[in-house]
Amino acid sequence: MRKVKVITDSCSDLTPELMERYGIDYAKMNTVYGGKASPADLAWTPEDVRALYGIMREGNRVTTTQVPADEFDRVFRHWLGAGYDIVYVGCSSKQSGSVGTARVMAKKILPNYPGAEIVCVDSLHACMGEGMVAIEGAKAAADGASAAEVGRYCEERRKYIHQFCTVHSLDALRRAGRVKASSAFFGNLLGVKPIIVADADGEQAAFRKVKGRTASLREIVSLLGEHMTDPESQTVYVAHSDCPEEEVEQVKAFIREIIPCKDIYTGYIGPIIGASIGPGAFAIFGIGKEITFRIGKGDR
Repeated sequence: MRKVKVITDSCSDLTPELMERYGIDYAKMNTVYGGKASPADLAWTPEDVRALYGIMREGNRVTTTQVPADEFDRVFRHWLGAGYDIVYVGCSSKQSGSVGTARVMAKKILPNYPGAEIVCVDSLHACMGEGMVAIEGAKAAADGASAAEVGRYCEERRKYIHQFCTVHSLDALRRAGRVKASSAFFGNLLGVKPIIVADADGEQAAFRKVKGRTASLREIVSLLGEHMTDPESQTVYVAHSDCPEEEVEQVKAFIREIIPCKDIYTGYIGPIIGASIGPGAFAIFGIGKEITFRIGKGDR
């Protein structure tokens, strides 16, 4: 049986260390600013992080592209040529067209590699939620599962990966069209912070407001704690968009207080998600109960 390589994209926000640990590769999307497109590299430095979010703090808008067809062509051919089957775990199709493009490119490329397989999975997530689906798939691949089996496993596991996120405001997400919310969420009431979840259909959905920054950080931790199962065996993943180190430590302290998890892994919200969500956001992720919440149909 052929080996399986799990590939994700720039929306996954996996760090180079995590990709090396689990044997994952990724296809690059692009950020666009000042008429120039730049590959969204996840191996970015703290200086790169400050530069991107600094542009946004000055009131400028950074836009993004999905994974270009020629990037899929490059990545897919590389791993097929090395003798691998491929499972591509892409950003939620509600947020990006990359999964659709990957499927088109797979059909185009595969006739040149008899016996090979490319399975394209809609993760229904973005940021580290997508990254966690890819990690789950990579674990299955390492255990000897076929590409079809890894794909089915990812499609099952995606139902149980929870995201809770808070932002200073929904302005950047509104401009990017990346979040579903009632009009009531789009007024920046003084001190009121929205909580955003990934719903069962892969939408980013604003579903609750909390008064105050510290309260909102504690709330996302409390919500994750309510929804996780078997936290003692899990890593809780934290991603932020250039937040102060004291806030990062505060979130980690809340996690240690509320969630008896095995470990906490902290990284940055990457350039693609960052361009949509803006500076000052925190998101946390863990595995738990099946997600049933859908925007417009009530709480979880």
